[in-house]
Amino acid sequence: MPKNIVAFGEVMMRLQVPGYELLTQASNLQYSFSGTGVNVASAMTKLGHNGYLITKLPDNPLGDAAMSFLQRLGIERNFIVRDGKYIGMYFLENGFGQRASRVTYTNRLESTFNTADISDYDLASIAATTDVIHFCGISLAMTDKVRANMKAIAEKVKENGGIVCFDCNYRPSLWDGDYEKAKPHYEDMFSLADIVMMNEKDAMYILGMETEKLERKEQLQELIPQVAEKYNIQTIAGTHRNINEGNAHSLEGYMYKKDSFVFSKRITFSVYDRIGAGDAYTSGILHGELSGYEPDKTVEFAAAAGMLACTVSGDTPMSTEAEILAAVSGAKEDVKR
Repeated sequence: MPKNIVAFGEVMMRLQVPGYELLTQASNLQYSFSGTGVNVASAMTKLGHNGYLITKLPDNPLGDAAMSFLQRLGIERNFIVRDGKYIGMYFLENGFGQRASRVTYTNRLESTFNTADISDYDLASIAATTDVIHFCGISLAMTDKVRANMKAIAEKVKENGGIVCFDCNYRPSLWDGDYEKAKPHYEDMFSLADIVMMNEKDAMYILGMETEKLERKEQLQELIPQVAEKYNIQTIAGTHRNINEGNAHSLEGYMYKKDSFVFSKRITFSVYDRIGAGDAYTSGILHGELSGYEPDKTVEFAAAAGMLACTVSGDTPMSTEAEILAAVSGAKEDVKR
């Protein structure tokens, strides 16, 4: 049975340099709209659920264009508020080989979303509608007002019996690399969350946890159970990703639930556009949990969802459940006819 998945987050205008050029080389840009909340809500819609977005958009042609984009993705508009003038933007330069992709934000803190007040959102209606609500550490990094909105909405949904999912998504550039500043806000969200997306680096750097282990997987297996116990988190999941030669990536997913780890097979694949792959993985975990999959199937499904998201242009995952399950099984067709 489809569930109501609600994501809280900013809708941003993505301005992409064509191909693998740098901003200093390009003479034109391709624009679309994105954001973690957009990606998760849309991905869950593709997986057969009802995807909603809690956000605030400017009441002008930019906001109209964003609304049209969200409508094409099938995202419900019940909780989208219109007012103000500004939308956040970012410029994307695609990496190649040893050169990493680069994202440059502009006009973000002044955006309509980041200056919204909690009174702009209908908390009672949101709580009554929500089966699962998704929050992101990128929003947590914005302003005190956004942080207060996140916590108030999470508390209301949790009071009403909804599931709270929080994705760490720590971005050093948004916190000026200040882990101490970020830590109390992350701890607030951890204390409200039922499902958390993170890995051992988040535990060590954001939460300040220590380990003598040197290998990443051993660090993960030591620290994640401590996080789950301390903050009473039901499920923790995440990925380890490596960038190989020839623009290929390797990915291994994990999930920790009921005192037990499950890992996906390590998969290696070519990358067309990697932005949004983490949101696809998160959506795969949520879908598996809501569909009653066994943990091993859930983590394989999520890893395949993350892989497929790297094969399409744009941030937003576009794969259906059938397509992801086919990827899990290893089925590959030259041309579908």
